[in-house]
Amino acid sequence: MKSARIIGPNEPLEVVESENPTPQDNQVVIKVKAVGVCHSDLHLWEGGYDLGDGQFMKVTDRGVKYPVTPGHEIVGTVEDMGSNVSGYSKGDEVLVYPWIGCGECPACKVGNENLCDAPKSLGVFQDGGYSDYALVPHYKYLAKLDGVNPDSATSIACSGLTAYNAIKKSNMNSPEFLVIIGAGGLGLMGVQIAKAITKAKIICVDLDDSKLETAKEMGADFVVNSKDPETSQKIISICNDKGADSVVDFVNAPPTAKLGISVLRKRGNLVLVGLFGGSMELSLVTIPLKSITIQGAYTGNYNDMVELLDLTRKGTINPIITKRYTLDEANTALEDLKARKILGRAVINP
Repeated sequence: MKSARIIGPNEPLEVVESENPTPQDNQVVIKVKAVGVCHSDLHLWEGGYDLGDGQFMKVTDRGVKYPVTPGHEIVGTVEDMGSNVSGYSKGDEVLVYPWIGCGECPACKVGNENLCDAPKSLGVFQDGGYSDYALVPHYKYLAKLDGVNPDSATSIACSGLTAYNAIKKSNMNSPEFLVIIGAGGLGLMGVQIAKAITKAKIICVDLDDSKLETAKEMGADFVVNSKDPETSQKIISICNDKGADSVVDFVNAPPTAKLGISVLRKRGNLVLVGLFGGSMELSLVTIPLKSITIQGAYTGNYNDMVELLDLTRKGTINPIITKRYTLDEANTALEDLKARKILGRAVINP
């Protein structure tokens, strides 16, 4: 089989040939039809995350070992199965849940493998889907597509799942006004999901007017270009001069996090999602005085993925795939993502 592998940080991916995997026991081999190109792949390629103030978190410090085949948003057909696999047949179209845990920590024991203390995620800690074939360690991580477009389904495993988890968290206080910061692939998915599962009026914020137009088409009730120096006041005015009940920051850079806090009303809820990085100062007294909640959202669990797949199947949400690449174009795909040339989501079709 052919795979595009990250050899080391910031080095070009190498396309290599190797033997097809042979599944045992509960394992399943998937013939990859599409794999999403995700910002997490970009961080893996760059070697880590910017923490701000000159600090950098290396992925190797989190347990990543190079070389590794990236790609965690995997859709394909069942090619081969171990002797213990049941409920699936060769040729079944499936979506792979990639956020595999240790099975022993407190998070895993309640089904939240995405928050595992010792994660074994596909495409991060073990080889993923930038390949002709992917080995899935257990058939319990598969979900049948049953009519969902394979390319569109890729984003459900990560970006869509992340957006779904974030919007669910933002909906905990039954918001009247929900601000979504960032109208990229993740934010646009968030707008669709918020329209589907909340009763909130949705305010989308971005620097790009064309992205904001797309956000309106996806269901945003209001859009605000954050280049406007009066952005905070405009948002507060839309929210009946009281501020937003919830803010979901899909960028999570210092300026956007600062904006999110500035527009929160009393009892407000800020959900930080993006991995842009950096740091910022907080007015600590503001947090108890306004009784605000600040929390992170990191993907979702397997049941969240199945729920989101069902919403997609019903046509409630429509993941946008705007660019497609071959496996030999994996370097170009990551370079385009880094250069912000991709509006919506991109996939590699091996």
